[in-house]
Amino acid sequence: MTTTAPSTTPHAAMRLRELVFGAACAAAVRAAARLRLADALGETPTTVDELAAALGTESQSLRRLLRALACYGLFAETEDDRYVHTDMSRLLREDAPNSLRYISLWCTEPWTWQAWPRLDEAIRSGKNVFSDLFGKSFFEYLHSDAGESAQVFDQAMTHSSRQSAQDLAEFVDLTGVSTVADIGGGQGLVLASLLEKYPTLHGALLDLPTVVANADPRLLEGGPLARRVRLIPGDCRSGIPVQADLYIIKNILEWDDESTRTTLRNVVEVARPGTRVLVIENLIDDSPSMRFTTAMDLLLLLNVGGAKHSKESLVALMTEAGLAVRDIRPVNGYLHAFDAVVKG
Repeated sequence: MTTTAPSTTPHAAMRLRELVFGAACAAAVRAAARLRLADALGETPTTVDELAAALGTESQSLRRLLRALACYGLFAETEDDRYVHTDMSRLLREDAPNSLRYISLWCTEPWTWQAWPRLDEAIRSGKNVFSDLFGKSFFEYLHSDAGESAQVFDQAMTHSSRQSAQDLAEFVDLTGVSTVADIGGGQGLVLASLLEKYPTLHGALLDLPTVVANADPRLLEGGPLARRVRLIPGDCRSGIPVQADLYIIKNILEWDDESTRTTLRNVVEVARPGTRVLVIENLIDDSPSMRFTTAMDLLLLLNVGGAKHSKESLVALMTEAGLAVRDIRPVNGYLHAFDAVVKG
């Protein structure tokens, strides 16, 4: 008896062809971000020649780039052969309130193009490939050999934190809270947003010495919030020398499970029973941003051997550390908040 293979639809074949050329799309977005194409295009329809003159590029090559980007909804072509902004292309403007220019650059930095082809190796071993590629750990390489990439990383994290800080300030209920500790809080943008919203609130920011030394100007000496802030240089995996009514841990529990356990246990050890702990993370399940977060999950595997969490995996680690998770809610399309208390 003979069997015939199930036929594929033309749409499936076309979609797969598009997917395997995904690198071309990412490269086109990176080129637009580096050229500052979105910044050059104003609010009136503009010809390719006018844009090329403004950017100092060759006109026909720029037309090819714009044509490719327009296929994905970045920029749009009018009937009279001019280009205009779309909602997505405006996000590539550096002055956009929710600019994604630096995120676009960060996700397409030169090292990523060397790491992605080794994904099958990382899948086989379950370990990062970065040390084999560059002879150094990811962050060591970033700060010693890739200065421009390190600057892009800092800008990307700052822009991302600024956008989520306001969302979090609007989301979190601080009823009964007089002190907040932001653990691994970077420049303290979340803490600053909370302090601005709650004039009687006091806070502490714990992060590495070089990070807190460059904290948000509002928190530094002479800043409007400085009198209500304690800046603590340190590593949350080594210890957390501060007590508070609420601990916030945002986007730092993704490197590996052991460092996650250590950080959570350090909070539980210093906090009083019943103290509230708010963990904020991207998830690889139950999220409208799964295409983005699952891609970041794979990139974490490649560069540091880390992973994004599912609800189940994060609840398990928090429970193991001595936390009772009371509620899980979305903060925005990208972040979920795990509201917990320290067990008595």
